[in-house]
Amino acid sequence: MITAIHHVQITVAPDEEAAARNFYCETLGLPEIAKPDSLQGRGGFWVQAGDRQLHVGVETGVDRARSKAHVAYQVDDLAAWRKRLAAAGVVALESVPIPGYERFECRDPFGNRLEFIQPL
Repeated sequence: MITAIHHVQITVAPDEEAAARNFYCETLGLPEIAKPDSLQGRGGFWVQAGDRQLHVGVETGVDRARSKAHVAYQVDDLAAWRKRLAAAGVVALESVPIPGYERFECRDPFGNRLEFIQPL
C-alpha cells in the first residue's frame, strides 16, 4: 500500500547547481536540508517544502523545457507568488482552469516546469 509521497526529484545541469540552490533556497524560500552521507558527492541538494521534500539532482542531456513533468506548490497567496517570481525574472503562464482552484505555471531558470496552485 502506498501511504504518501515522500519526495519529488527534479534535475538541473551540473553547471547550474549553484544557481539552482539560489533559486530554490532564496527566491522560493525553501530551506535546504542535509543529504545522507551516502549520497554526498553525487551533486545536487535537498530542500523541505512543507511536510515533503524536493530533491534537486544533477543530470546531463535532458530537455527540461519540453517536459510536462512538474511540481505543484500549494500556496496561500497566489498573487504574491506571481509578483515574487516576476521580480526574479520568471514569466507566469496561465494554466487550464481546474474547478475549485486558481493557478499558474512557469519554468524555473533551468527549464523545469513549476505550478503554483491555491484553493478557492
